[in-house]
Amino acid sequence: MAASPAYALIATDLDGTLLRADDTLSDRSLTALARAAASGSRHLVVTGRPAPRVRPLLEDLGSTGLAVCGQGAQVYDAGAGRLLWSVTLDRELAETALGKIEAEVGQVYAAVDQDGVDGLTLIEPGYLMPHPTLPAVRVGRRDDLWCEPISKVLLRHPYLSDDELAVTARSVVGSLATVTMSGPGTVELQPCGITKATGLALAAEHLGLGPEMTIAFGDMPNDIPMFDWAAHGVAMANAHPELRAVADEVTLSNEDDGIAVVLERLFPEA
Repeated sequence: MAASPAYALIATDLDGTLLRADDTLSDRSLTALARAAASGSRHLVVTGRPAPRVRPLLEDLGSTGLAVCGQGAQVYDAGAGRLLWSVTLDRELAETALGKIEAEVGQVYAAVDQDGVDGLTLIEPGYLMPHPTLPAVRVGRRDDLWCEPISKVLLRHPYLSDDELAVTARSVVGSLATVTMSGPGTVELQPCGITKATGLALAAEHLGLGPEMTIAFGDMPNDIPMFDWAAHGVAMANAHPELRAVADEVTLSNEDDGIAVVLERLFPEA
C-alpha cells in the first residue's frame, strides 16, 4: 500500500510563484507537480486572476479539478467549466471606496474584473495592465466599469508605490472592501472579508481536505492569509518582505523553479 503523501494538498499562486515572467510553466515544475500527483497529492491553483484568465493555464496543466480565483472570490471547476462559488463586490461600495482613496491620494486609475466564467477585464483611460499578455477591454469613462457585476477593482497610482497606495487604501476603506496587494502595480479591492484563505478553505473542504494537509506557495502579501491557513507556507526568493517574514520556508525564485525544488524534496522518485 502506498504511503500517504507528505502533503495531500499543494496550493500555489501563479504570478511570481508557479509561472515564470513570460507566463509559462517550466518542464521541471510540470514534472514535479506530476510526481506529487502520482503520490496522491492534489494541486490547487490559488490566484488573484479571475477564472476567465486562469482557464488557459489550467489547460496547460491538464487540470480538470478546482481552482481558487479572484483573490478567493471564486472557486472554479475546470472539468465542468463553471463556478462552484462566487462573491461579487457591491459596485456602489466600490465607487465609495474609490472616492475615499482619491480624497487622500489624488487620482488613481482603475480596472475591474467582471464576475462569471466569461467575465471581462475592463480598464478605464490611463490604466496600464501590469500583465500586458492578459486581455482587457478599454472603456471610455469610469462609469462604464460598473455595467456588470464585478469580483474586484484593480488600482494604480501615477507615482505612489504599491505599498504606499495599499496602506492609504486600508486606512480609509474600512469595511467597504478588503484591500490586497498581489503583484507589481496591483493593489486591489475585493469583497469585505474575502481572501485567498476563504476560497482555499472552501475548495479544500470540497475535496475533503484540511489545513493540516496543505502546503502553500506564494510571493506577495495577498498570500499571507493562505499561509496562515495552511500547515506550511513557502515563500519564493523573489517574494515581498511581508510574506517572507511569515513564511515557514523560503525557496528559490519562480525563475529558478523554486516550487519544483521543494516538491522534489517532499516527493522523491520511487
